[in-house]
Amino acid sequence: MIDATKILKEYRITEKASNLNENLLQYTFEVDMTASKTQVREAIEQIFEVKVARVNIMIRKAKLKANRYRAARPGRKPAFKKAIVTLKEGHKIELV
Repeated sequence: MIDATKILKEYRITEKASNLNENLLQYTFEVDMTASKTQVREAIEQIFEVKVARVNIMIRKAKLKANRYRAARPGRKPAFKKAIVTLKEGHKIELV
């Protein structure tokens, strides 16, 4: 079993993520690329002491980034794995 703190990298704060949080009790985390749904579920339940109803995982592919100073050598935005975690009714994660 991988350490739970190594599975969860950071909480993703975007406009869409905050709407999901307020309306549907869903939280968005950036997770390790090798983590599975069950590992993410166990990590969330262990760290925040809540019950998870479901986990959806998405992988964002790396994208090219335009660079006006080095047009021949564009940069790259890194790929990452994102998990949207839905909690059971009555549970809530207190962040900050």
